[in-house]
Amino acid sequence: MPNSYFPRWRLADDAEPGVIIAPDERLSWPKNVAMGAQHVVAMFGSTVLAPLLMGFDPNVAILMSGIGTLIFFLFVGGRVPSYLGSSFAFIGGVIAVTGYAGGGANANIGVALGAIIACGLAYTLIGVIVWIVNARAGGGANWIDTLMPPVVTGAVVAVIGLNLAPIAAKGAMGASGFDSVMAIVTILCVGGIAVYTKGMVQRLLILVGLILACVVYAICANGMGLGKPIDFSAVSAAAWFGLPHFAAPVFKAEAMGLIVPVAIILVAENLGHVKAVSAMTGQDLDRYLGRAFVGDGVATMVSGAVGGTGVTTYAENIGVMAVTRIYSTLVFVIAALIAIVLGFSPKFGALIQTIPAPVLGGMSVVVFGLIAIAGARIWVVNQVDFSDNRNLIVAAVTLVLGAGDFTVKLGNFTLGGIGTATFGAIILYALLRRKK
Repeated sequence: MPNSYFPRWRLADDAEPGVIIAPDERLSWPKNVAMGAQHVVAMFGSTVLAPLLMGFDPNVAILMSGIGTLIFFLFVGGRVPSYLGSSFAFIGGVIAVTGYAGGGANANIGVALGAIIACGLAYTLIGVIVWIVNARAGGGANWIDTLMPPVVTGAVVAVIGLNLAPIAAKGAMGASGFDSVMAIVTILCVGGIAVYTKGMVQRLLILVGLILACVVYAICANGMGLGKPIDFSAVSAAAWFGLPHFAAPVFKAEAMGLIVPVAIILVAENLGHVKAVSAMTGQDLDRYLGRAFVGDGVATMVSGAVGGTGVTTYAENIGVMAVTRIYSTLVFVIAALIAIVLGFSPKFGALIQTIPAPVLGGMSVVVFGLIAIAGARIWVVNQVDFSDNRNLIVAAVTLVLGAGDFTVKLGNFTLGGIGTATFGAIILYALLRRKK
């Protein structure tokens, strides 16, 4: 066990290429800054895309991703390397409770924010329980694994993507044939980057694909007059620095009932993150699981309180760590500070708002599909046995409940498809468990 709450961050010898830089080590400060900037680039595409799909202010999302990362850093005592960005798990619930149909700001954002805060509170309470269990018996991780084995977490993650599929398809179709073509072009841009590039460009397939699709759209619309031109006037008029558009939460039981179950997804994501970093670094980080959950939960509540999205640990940044083999937690402090500066730039936010709707529609198809496939990947990686009828029934029922948006209404309380599928998977697995 560590003797102090924070590591001492000894200077690492990184002269040899490929050497692992541990979480409690650091690089020289110029290299730390460069690595921090790279992590900002890695999380940027998805962290900005999520608020745009929900009608949130991307500047607030970027700002709160930085603040959330610092909150997480404080709770884990700088022991777990992680960046917290906008969570896609909230998209389906937010769109359902607000009725957001795309195009500009979400007029009912307050209702979503109240539910996001409630979800963060539930997530924090789960973290406190795991934290206490870990402190007493070291069994927090086992408890989570028992409650949500891979067959359950895989099904629930897949459901998020499948539940959002109709929204993605509608956004990709657009209002005209040109919109549909540009959505397909966007998909091809991302697919081309994913398959035909290597290294860091491939790691940034969402960001690079988005930029490439916007360039193609500008050539066709602004240059050839085939669609609605991109208007950069707002970018020119925006100030370089200023406050983003904060929003206040509104608490409604129906909205909270729909979004609070997302906490289960966040637990699964964070659990996977900690275990992945443990495997890559060779360090046992399970004892920090409860603190990681609490840090993520508190960051989500703080973000929702001012108009930001719910946050989660980011796989994109795990990818950067895997490529560079640099796990120093100080790098994420620098990344967080860079994000906070960007969050206070209205010009940056105005530039993000110029992304054409058809490009966002095509990107939605890719991102929501990747979420669904991520669930299937959990099954494959953990070798879930579908010859076991218990696993077969749990996965089958969960997918249909979520994809079909099976909704349960009890008075003023409403539990939407994602929530029903999540709780249904956990309960069904527990009921069908049998002693050997």
